[in-house]
Amino acid sequence: MIYTIENELLTVSISSLGAELMSIKSQDTEYLWQGDSKYWNGRAPIMFPTCGRLFEGKYTYLGKEYSMPNHGIARSSEFTPYEMGSDFITLELKANDYTRSMYPFEFLFRVTFKLKENKLSISYFVKNLDNADLIFGVGGHPAFNVPLEAGLDFSDYIVEFPTKCDALRVDFSPACFLTNNDKLFTQGGTKAIELSHNMFDNDAIFLYNIPKSAKLYSPKGKKSVTISYGKMKYLGLWHMPKTDAPYICLEPWSSVPATEGIIDNLLTKQEMMHLPSGYTYKNDYTITLE
Repeated sequence: MIYTIENELLTVSISSLGAELMSIKSQDTEYLWQGDSKYWNGRAPIMFPTCGRLFEGKYTYLGKEYSMPNHGIARSSEFTPYEMGSDFITLELKANDYTRSMYPFEFLFRVTFKLKENKLSISYFVKNLDNADLIFGVGGHPAFNVPLEAGLDFSDYIVEFPTKCDALRVDFSPACFLTNNDKLFTQGGTKAIELSHNMFDNDAIFLYNIPKSAKLYSPKGKKSVTISYGKMKYLGLWHMPKTDAPYICLEPWSSVPATEGIIDNLLTKQEMMHLPSGYTYKNDYTITLE
């Protein structure tokens, strides 16, 4: 089912499948990538309880092996409405037979989408209903149309941080697993990243040690997207490798994929939250549209 929220500036659509954003529109602009099998059918999948890939699609927990798809179980799960109004909606996912087959925990996961003026906030709420620690990561994967205006090209756009930083890049193997050999992204500091299609020939660029917001825009245009991710450690940039895909994903993640050649033990998997029984966790990010 598709749900719609709106205010005087924006109209936003969300699917019950995966609580995935389907559209972010102003009067004259669709900001969100609308999916195209030539490049990528996704639009803005949610990462939970893992971000990225598991080696061989597997992990272990307490001596038992489990299989889980890339980015976890939320994206293929049906969410149900918990609370909604004209300019907000909260969708929730509770542990069920489907989730337990891949992720053996009792949990409640809620995602809230709320509009305020030209901003859309996406908030994650996790409650541990299990007797053991709940081990998880969360993240977003929204894709935005590039260009956002007629007459501009992909290469006219930049992703810009508010201040210069010594950004570190997560080093991935050719199959997009960690090598644990991270490097400085740009010598002399990073502020503006000029976009080109071939920058993704070796797949995603994931950065950390960076400011907590980034702006996608063209100096030649007027439209922009700013993503703010206060409690997320990583920001990923991606489009389908070795294509001229007319979009870019700006992905705030709290955790990372598996290491090349290693099937993770969930108890020791890198960058995962360990939430005690009965406790709750909150995280969010905001998309500002100009």
